[in-house]
Amino acid sequence: MRRPSSGNDRLNRAQREAVDHGGGPLLVLAGAGSGKTRVITHRIARLVAGGVPPRAIAALTFTNKAAGEMRERVGALLSAKKGAGGPRGGRGRASPPDEAGAVTLCTFHAFGLDVLQREREAIGGRFTIFDQGDQISLVKHLLREAGADRAYDAPAVLARISNAKNAFAATETLPTARDGDSYDEISAAIYPRYQAALRRFKAFDFDDLVCACVRLWQDRPDVLQRWQTRFLHVLVDEYQDTNRAQLEMLRLLTGGRRNVCAVGDDDQAIYGWRGADVRNILDFEAHFPGAHVVKLEHNYRSRAPILAVANAVISKRTDAKWRKELFTEREGGEPVRLAVAPTPEIEAAWVGREIRRMLRDEGQQPGDLAVLYRSNGQSRLVEEALREQGIVHRVVGGAQFFDRKEVKDVLSYLKLAINPADEISLRRVINYPARGIGEVTLERLAAHAVARGWSLWQAVERVDALDDVPAAARDGCRKLEKVMAEARQGLSAGKRPPSEIASAIVQAISLRAEIDSTGPTVDAAAKRWANVEGVIGTLARREAREGKGADGLSAFLHVLTMDVDVEGEDPSKAVTLSTLHGSKGLEFDTVFLIGCEEGYLPHARTLDVRATDVADRSGADDLEEERRLFYVGVTRARERLVLSRAKARVLRGKAVPRTPSRFVLDVPDGLLAEHEVKDEAPTAVGEATANAAAILAMLERR
Repeated sequence: MRRPSSGNDRLNRAQREAVDHGGGPLLVLAGAGSGKTRVITHRIARLVAGGVPPRAIAALTFTNKAAGEMRERVGALLSAKKGAGGPRGGRGRASPPDEAGAVTLCTFHAFGLDVLQREREAIGGRFTIFDQGDQISLVKHLLREAGADRAYDAPAVLARISNAKNAFAATETLPTARDGDSYDEISAAIYPRYQAALRRFKAFDFDDLVCACVRLWQDRPDVLQRWQTRFLHVLVDEYQDTNRAQLEMLRLLTGGRRNVCAVGDDDQAIYGWRGADVRNILDFEAHFPGAHVVKLEHNYRSRAPILAVANAVISKRTDAKWRKELFTEREGGEPVRLAVAPTPEIEAAWVGREIRRMLRDEGQQPGDLAVLYRSNGQSRLVEEALREQGIVHRVVGGAQFFDRKEVKDVLSYLKLAINPADEISLRRVINYPARGIGEVTLERLAAHAVARGWSLWQAVERVDALDDVPAAARDGCRKLEKVMAEARQGLSAGKRPPSEIASAIVQAISLRAEIDSTGPTVDAAAKRWANVEGVIGTLARREAREGKGADGLSAFLHVLTMDVDVEGEDPSKAVTLSTLHGSKGLEFDTVFLIGCEEGYLPHARTLDVRATDVADRSGADDLEEERRLFYVGVTRARERLVLSRAKARVLRGKAVPRTPSRFVLDVPDGLLAEHEVKDEAPTAVGEATANAAAILAMLERR
């Protein structure tokens, strides 16, 4: 969560230097937690107080939320200055709230849209905007025309087209395809057709809102001059996240005055994969000659032990131009912990127990805790552990594991095996995979059940006694009844554990073939199948400590169906689970950063490229971005930081030892308190008691 402003708007020396800067380019290197938003808002207020018309100021950022927060703070500052006897305007001068409203404070894309709308005649008249859904539909259509729709993932092709636009590549030209990269090749073929279709539809996509604006200004100096005359000062938030197209927009807009104030942190540049170019901030002085550079290093967020780890890791950057060392007046606090577990399952279970202890014994609030990880797939074990502990949680940026379609399908079969009267589960799987039981037949079965006082499952079992059911549907009902009968027999006899029964169901219904045929791509199908295997693996782990039989499976399913996630509700009531990318801009009292191993952080794909090849530094660049990503995760913590890793993981059926992340190894001795985590899996009785207590505690909180 983001901590509310304390209301203390006093500026430190470095902040004051940035705020009071006169004309010309200014780069503010704002370290994590150093008050960059305070600098931007105070500078806007200072410009207005100094006589710059609010209408002549533009502040550009990346999210509507950030723009809204800035507008509120600018309005409060302008009101406070006037109330304190600050500069007052003459007759007709706008009131402070109107002054804040007159400042153009929006995202880059909203700004570009405003330009295009106002200059509609110069670009050929009215136009429409394609949202992401429209874009993906168009790419799918073009792939079908090319006979490639089953081989390629439309969002992946669109991402390559988007990256080309963000890099401001020549119109309809993608960068040279990498050897053997078929996605680059198909994207290069689709791109000109995609652009031609947009022109035919008189439409722009999201990236065009910036690119088309820049090209308009390049082609029409008279139009550009109008906008240069209007805006005297331009400020940019999160400058490290800008791409080449946005840089060109700024260079054109600020023109000869070059009154641009860029606020950002090269140490937190983590979005290269979606087109952001860290060179924009590293080369700022070349793009805007004569720039004044101010470094903000006073951190107001984190305790000293956390900053010591952050500084140690980021100091190893090989691409840094400026060195920053964060410092704080918040001395004391716990040393940063490094928990080393035998396996990722034990690591996740330990995290769940620690969070429950903090909530129960320390009075921590759920919203003050977060678990961060490199990749979405790492959330599954933690979600499972938190559900078992009855801990309310939310997953930022992605569906929760147990809410994914293929996972819910498998769980519905298992629920039906335990309880034939579960009509919700039956309706979900009765025709998945397809077995000839369409909606019309399903409603006929339901009508027969109501008329005869049966359950819907009894209608399936007795389908041969019904007159108006097609032969194909009868056959489908018999096949489903056979699968379920075998599953129930295994459960009731206690001869086969639930994981084996789940595997048998999956095999009997040919779920792998169904997933492969509906991918929509090979990669997507592989991920969905991995989720199915994840469910079976979860069952196997529980069986090891709870034994076989329907009772253990029933308890597991009850835990999963408890209302212990609050996606979309008040985040203060839930523990946050997020990727490191998704955590940018957030902060928490306690942060668990899991999976601190080579291959996870840094990610395996950054280790496969020849980083020492002078002709291709992409590997080195990716590795440096991984270091910055680790730094971002560390600096999300205010009071306490816990790192964790596993000693071994099972890969392709074999236990493989894991190496600690190089970023952890970069931390000097004495800054980390390392300890071994042991498997403390409770017995079935102990687990049931713990779950019951957790559920009661959750209900009491509500």
